[in-house]
Amino acid sequence: MTDVPAPATRASDPADAPPARVWVLDDPRAGTAAQALGIAERLGLPFRRIPLAWSWMAHIAGLAPAGSLLGLSAAARAAIGHASDQALDHAPHLVLSAGRRSAAVALWLKSRFGCRIVHCMSPGLSALFRPEAFDLLVIPMHDEPKDAENTMPIMGAPHRLTPLALHQAGEAWQERLAHLPHPRVALLVGGRPGGTDMPPFLANRLARQLARIVAAQGGTVLATTSRRTGEEATEALAAGLGRVMHLLFRWGEPGPNPYLGFLAMADAIVVTAESVSMISEACATGVPVFYALPELAGRRQRRFIERFEEAGLIRPLGTSLSPWPRAVLDESARVADEIRSRFDLPGSDA
Repeated sequence: MTDVPAPATRASDPADAPPARVWVLDDPRAGTAAQALGIAERLGLPFRRIPLAWSWMAHIAGLAPAGSLLGLSAAARAAIGHASDQALDHAPHLVLSAGRRSAAVALWLKSRFGCRIVHCMSPGLSALFRPEAFDLLVIPMHDEPKDAENTMPIMGAPHRLTPLALHQAGEAWQERLAHLPHPRVALLVGGRPGGTDMPPFLANRLARQLARIVAAQGGTVLATTSRRTGEEATEALAAGLGRVMHLLFRWGEPGPNPYLGFLAMADAIVVTAESVSMISEACATGVPVFYALPELAGRRQRRFIERFEEAGLIRPLGTSLSPWPRAVLDESARVADEIRSRFDLPGSDA
């Protein structure tokens, strides 16, 4: 837990007020936590991470209209309980959360402290009784959010990939990747949502398709897999890339994960179609982004692909990696700007 201590005293002059106390409810699922963390980092204010862990009872916590800590682990309860024992001068002004399980915790904190809540993704059951309790709901357009004053539709998912992070990753990986010929194509491979059983023949087919394209141009494939890919599919991917110069990072292998370095050094990016988070991050770069293996995508992911393709952000992988003019997507920064404009947060530049 990153704990940035709040000042013990409250300044009398608003111009000298300490920064807003921002709490981030840190869901154990990395892709979920990254949405709230990415927005917090773009606010430019100190924030405190509250690590969450769950039992099966968390699924019914949303039935409590005022929020609930039901289903939280003992450690998470202790972290929140310790804070709730403090004076109001240490309470949060703003709580950032993501995912259905953390929505009930955010509502509990609002009932206790009167703080603002910014929640990413659908809050599920927690929105049944008090949808207005969420000060801002950040909902992807492909989830078809309702038109409401407290709802902000966005493209894809917020994330932690910033221009600075890309620059730093490029500097860190430049020397290690500088010998590889252009075009360098980053291949980001996921798998079936919620599983680790990506069909090996699909991985091999994708690898062979991309290998033909890149080999014809004398370039390099920079490939990385995820926890959803699975060992068999990873080996099938490696076999398919055999005819082209490539680097392959297998999920879980020792050493630094080159994911950010690959994104920073790529001339083009190919992402499997089921990964909302990886495509959203790829679109934060300035290079062309292509999606592959649309058969891996469920109904929700297919709506996401359609939205992004209609907006000109991505194209299907075909026989060419030619670029086209497209916008660089930075939804985390846009949400942070919206928070500043809506809420009078102490110490904010707004």
